[in-house]
Amino acid sequence: MISNRRWLTAAFLAASFWLAGCSPANEPVDAAPASVAETTERTAAVAIPDKYGAQVAEDVLRAGGNAVDAAVAVGFSMAVTFIDAGNIGGGGFMMIYMDGTPAFLDYREAAALAAHRDMYLDEDGEVIENASLIGAQAAGVPGTVAGLWEAHQRYGRLPWKDLVMPAVELAEEGFLPAQALVDDIHSMKDWFGDATGFYDHFGSISAEQPFRQPELGKTLRRIAEHGPEDFYRGETARLIVGEMERSNGLITAEDLERYRAVWREPLRTPWRSYEILAAPPPSSGGFALIQLLKMKDYLADHFDGVPHNSPQYIHLVAEMEKRVFADRAEYLGDPDYVDNPIARLIADDYIAQRARQVNPDEISQLDAVQPGLESPDTTHYSIVDQWGNAVSNTYTLNWEYGCGVVVEGAGFLLNNEMDDFSVKPGVPNIFGVVGGSANEIQPGKRMLSSMSPTILLRDGEVAMVVGTPGGSTIFTSVFQTIVNVLDYGMSPFDAVAATRFHHQLLPPDLITYSVTRPMPPATISLLGEMGYRAEPHAWEFGDVQIVWQKDGEWVPASDPRDRGDSRVISFSPAD
Repeated sequence: MISNRRWLTAAFLAASFWLAGCSPANEPVDAAPASVAETTERTAAVAIPDKYGAQVAEDVLRAGGNAVDAAVAVGFSMAVTFIDAGNIGGGGFMMIYMDGTPAFLDYREAAALAAHRDMYLDEDGEVIENASLIGAQAAGVPGTVAGLWEAHQRYGRLPWKDLVMPAVELAEEGFLPAQALVDDIHSMKDWFGDATGFYDHFGSISAEQPFRQPELGKTLRRIAEHGPEDFYRGETARLIVGEMERSNGLITAEDLERYRAVWREPLRTPWRSYEILAAPPPSSGGFALIQLLKMKDYLADHFDGVPHNSPQYIHLVAEMEKRVFADRAEYLGDPDYVDNPIARLIADDYIAQRARQVNPDEISQLDAVQPGLESPDTTHYSIVDQWGNAVSNTYTLNWEYGCGVVVEGAGFLLNNEMDDFSVKPGVPNIFGVVGGSANEIQPGKRMLSSMSPTILLRDGEVAMVVGTPGGSTIFTSVFQTIVNVLDYGMSPFDAVAATRFHHQLLPPDLITYSVTRPMPPATISLLGEMGYRAEPHAWEFGDVQIVWQKDGEWVPASDPRDRGDSRVISFSPAD
């Protein structure tokens, strides 16, 4: 198997010298927190979607990097090895807890300046099938490179180049793909058909030999040397624009030059003995998670004695989820374009009001589930470093492999995030989610997302780092994982491995469940008697990546639904 450790060894020896005082002027450097006792064994923990990213994270942490350094390096390495969702052609959100201070970085994709509200409608005002999913017009302006750079500039300890070069080596020398990845790529041939060059580029992949991506390697080398300047204004930008011109896309040089990652205030709210750090808009995941966690507490009497994943438990959670999705559709959008009433949506009195509307005995009809105020494929990783800092990062191409367009000469896929806008109010997107005018397409606007990178604090220290891919199922999966650990006493592994289920307002009677971890037939039958249709979800639920602190020890876990790798990393006092 091809390894990336050769570069890392050399680079990080150099980094050790750099940290001793010979640092480039444009590189940030911070000493480890003084509160760390040098005689105490320290540990870090990571939960990463694949083994290559996990090894890169461990190597970075052992070289003296912090959680952000590791997150940057993993983000680039997975752009090579996690082809279905890892990316430099997409975007995402990063929740950071560094030296006792939380921060949230929005590097979500944005609509091109030429985009407009009705761009995916035909002359009769009907949605054009797959127009927002396949092909270059489905792509928003990518944010990943800008986001990883911005995080590194504020918090990074190791040189930028050293964090990108492991990905370069994986691209140039190749990696052995997991059989699941190989099978998945071949299964997408008919989805993209002749509309893109997806299968021409990736069709030769095999689990039997290293898969090399020389064009991507060259792109990553340029990014390692020049940072985002190359991607947004240099050679890579030129290649992106050329691809847009050939493929009838909308992204221009001006769109790339204008793009910026944005620091936003994370949502912060007390809950039980914890403080929740959750994603603000343009993520809908943060408000939704807070609503669900608090609503469950207001319904404690109804949940009392109800077994985990029993029909009654599923019904109560579905009733809660109905109301969350109703609020999501009505109120949320890019905060630079619409006024999101977040403070009101997560206020205790409002959530209590919504909880009182839950019918414990029967399914609420749609006309009874109105917005309450007056007036597939993503990936996630969780990292805690040896100093107790944490990163919860979720980034995406949207649907797996994005729009299927590979930038010629640059070797990476572009996203199809334009489908996350409300292409037409009231018409569901590929995840079955409806939206309104708050999330309609506008030039430069960022589309609404369900991504929910989350950190729980207890007494000012990291207690849990958690997140998942999964489109509209993201925040419902994060909610169920947290509840599994805290309310049902499951280990992190059991919590992420458990059967999950989902309900999202429409259709009002549909409950979907894990494909590979289905509900028992008896549960399905009893739900049917209550008036529900319980069916396998259209795709497998996302692989949750979690790090939990239990009795002072880190306990990471990667969801067995996919090819994740979680590990605890121990540091001796001499390290």
